Amino acid sequence: MDMMNVMNVGIAADHGGFALKERLVKSLRKEGYEVVDFGAPTFVPGDDYPDIVLPLARAIAGGHVARGVAICASGVGVCIAANKIRGVRAALCADHYSAHQGVEDDAMNVLCLGARVVGPSVAWDLVQTFLAARFTDAERHRRRLGKLAEAEAQG
Repeated sequence: MDMMNVMNVGIAADHGGFALKERLVKSLRKEGYEVVDFGAPTFVPGDDYPDIVLPLARAIAGGHVARGVAICASGVGVCIAANKIRGVRAALCADHYSAHQGVEDDAMNVLCLGARVVGPSVAWDLVQTFLAARFTDAERHRRRLGKLAEAEAQG
């Protein structure tokens, strides 16, 4: 990684994704990423994913972190929660293609993972792929994102 262009990455997980989050935080820091850990800070059985993921999503929307990774057991709950915040484009990915294509075509800014769906090695590969991808800025993709922004504004 080019240390002149260190990307800050937010990460958040509830109890279902806590162990995977801890592994990913270590790997990200080892690779030179600036990591903002939105929690949970400790394993808390029965915690609620919106309480942990919404601060991450708000940080993405506010430009405080460039990209985010959200984890729960299936990835579904964190994806639904993150997408409630205007400007967040979160997607649940379990394959390499979606992890980069979502950024390239759809400007995905939050990768959602299911800790009981993908193992730690696959999760790390997906995170690396997601963070390395760049939005293509093609006219057709900007047009589509504009339509989504209009829909968000209308509610």
